[in-house]
Amino acid sequence: MWIEPSPEYAMTELTFSCARFIKEIGRGPNGARPLSREDAHDLYSAMLDGRVTDVELGAVLLAYRLKGETPAELSGMLAAAHETLELLRTPAGAHRGVSIPSYNGARKQANLTPLLAMRLAHEGVPVLVHGVTEDPGRVTSAEIFARLGVPAAASMADIDASLDRAKIAFAPIATLSPQLARLLSLRRVLGVRNSTHTLVKLLQPFREPGLRLVNYTHPAYRDSLSSLFSDHPEIGAGGALLARGTEGEAVADTRRQVQIDWLHDGLVETIVEPERRDPDTPAPALPERDADATARWIEAALSGQVPTPPEIERQVETIKRLAAHPEVSA
Repeated sequence: MWIEPSPEYAMTELTFSCARFIKEIGRGPNGARPLSREDAHDLYSAMLDGRVTDVELGAVLLAYRLKGETPAELSGMLAAAHETLELLRTPAGAHRGVSIPSYNGARKQANLTPLLAMRLAHEGVPVLVHGVTEDPGRVTSAEIFARLGVPAAASMADIDASLDRAKIAFAPIATLSPQLARLLSLRRVLGVRNSTHTLVKLLQPFREPGLRLVNYTHPAYRDSLSSLFSDHPEIGAGGALLARGTEGEAVADTRRQVQIDWLHDGLVETIVEPERRDPDTPAPALPERDADATARWIEAALSGQVPTPPEIERQVETIKRLAAHPEVSA
């Protein structure tokens, strides 16, 4: 039975046809072929602009969910994502801006991303944390920041003001890029993540290229992300620190020291080797998972009442060194 399409699906001169792309990427994990960087850019740009019908949009997102993105495709998509951003200025000081993605939150452990960000800010490093404000079943950084007196920025001017005043800001992805936020929200419609969940963790939001923290959850992504930065230096300005995430968050894992790679100038350099905690060393006393308990514990850590886990302290020192302007670090 034929069903007349509703007006929003009507083909117009603005509609971007995806058929030839879906034909390449929609053949399943074994038969699919990657798009060129240019085609991936054009396709993702059309998706961000709303020039793709819902049927085609769902097909593209699910095709990439099954196929996965090559580094070249990610590079093209990331370029399109950056075109939606209004870049931020970096406050004057000894350090470049640092961006920390926070799109997972805590499901089992306490979310200590706000501790990392606030420790850096206290050291004079300007930090932008960007992410989602809520995620059912998880404790987000936004919820913890709200209890620590760092409200979610409602505009780019709010972000600038917060960075100037306190060297720290939290930006919902909807503030940075409503287009990316729209694609990210489709997880609740489709039931699975899509390419946007990877791309938002790679954003470079500063006008003067800052240092990005990039994390992965599965070892295979380390190779893919390393190739992205080494093979496509055009998206790597400012450099990135790549490490396995803690429940998908970029903060150091307090149970073990994970490997940290420094991605810069087309190079992949391991600067912190992995090591397990000495079994005779007691594990740090961490807060409960809920936002209130985590916020109170972070306040105690910042005031010196409880020790900051050594893995996070090492992460802070590493970021400070690499984010310093050359004349400061020399």
